[in-house]
Amino acid sequence: MLDWSEPQAPKPAPLHPAFAPPLADATGLGAIDAGAARVRVDEKAMINARADVNQLLPLKYKWAWEKYLAGCNNHWMPTEVGMQADIALWHSPSGLTEDERRAVKRNLGFFAASESLVANNIVLAIYRHLSNPECRQYLLRQSFEEAVHTHTFQYIVESLGLDEGELFNMYREVPSITAKAAWALKHTQSLEDPGFRTGTPEADQAFLRDLVAFYVVFEGMWFYTGFAQILSLGRRNKMVGIAEQYQYILRDESLHLNFGIDVINQIKAENPHLWTPSFQEEIRSMLREGAELEAAYGRDTMPRGFLGLNAGLCEQYMHVIANRRCAQLGLGPVFAETENPFPWMSEAMDLKKEKNFFETRVIEYQNGGALAWD
Repeated sequence: MLDWSEPQAPKPAPLHPAFAPPLADATGLGAIDAGAARVRVDEKAMINARADVNQLLPLKYKWAWEKYLAGCNNHWMPTEVGMQADIALWHSPSGLTEDERRAVKRNLGFFAASESLVANNIVLAIYRHLSNPECRQYLLRQSFEEAVHTHTFQYIVESLGLDEGELFNMYREVPSITAKAAWALKHTQSLEDPGFRTGTPEADQAFLRDLVAFYVVFEGMWFYTGFAQILSLGRRNKMVGIAEQYQYILRDESLHLNFGIDVINQIKAENPHLWTPSFQEEIRSMLREGAELEAAYGRDTMPRGFLGLNAGLCEQYMHVIANRRCAQLGLGPVFAETENPFPWMSEAMDLKKEKNFFETRVIEYQNGGALAWD
């Protein structure tokens, strides 16, 4: 099962004067210091360290390297999943209810834009300011996975013959989706500014705020209503091809979330002055606001609900998830304790599952060369 524990890394020793660069070098775009001393493992840090050529060895954060390897082992492509049953069901007049069709289309519309937003944040913001090479190696893998996820939604839309313009423009045209995208973008825009640099408490907190917004709220909360909706359909033997692909995406996102939590907690450990009581309350407010935005999205996608699922249950699930994310960050809960209405979701996150949850073609979640077929 997934390991939710925080990393226990020692606080690094102060940087050697020859190793400490101007802050501009932390992006890896500065000039190479030919006279600098060799990199020592205890001189590596998550932020505000010299990055010039991304010197990977010696490894300091083995958890980041292990997550990179896990991501590589979890390789998959959407075109490996058959869509014939989904196509037949979608085009059957009695195949799905109107509420189920609405939920599927809103899901695809939200995810199609969201994966691109996450990819932009990785490439244009996080990679520049997360100066550790092991973490950057994982970010490169995650960037590819975001491309695969976007490919997945294109493949589904094309397979079902859906209106591409409608689906890929929902982030502009559906208020509940627009609200989430706008909320996320405001946390990235300053970091994308070429003049932005970490190295001050205010800037470092802005970077932490972005990491929380995307890894904890966006990928760690907002995707979960959509996962529950589609996986619930799959459990009833409906849209099994899409459900299989969503299960693979959920497994990827579980790694993304765990990586982001580890990064945030590692930065906290190395820079405890950033984790002030007021900043902690700000982060708790972000998680509460994220849960409220997701509850509004649930009401929009499921105005009447369908068998085993409704907006009220999804809001309850968001409260459970938000409190869980708070605990992972060492924060107090933001909602009253409540029962998890979807305990079966934890089973879908198990990366070591050998038998496919939906008994479709792919029976093992491994890299392409190890895929087994019925």
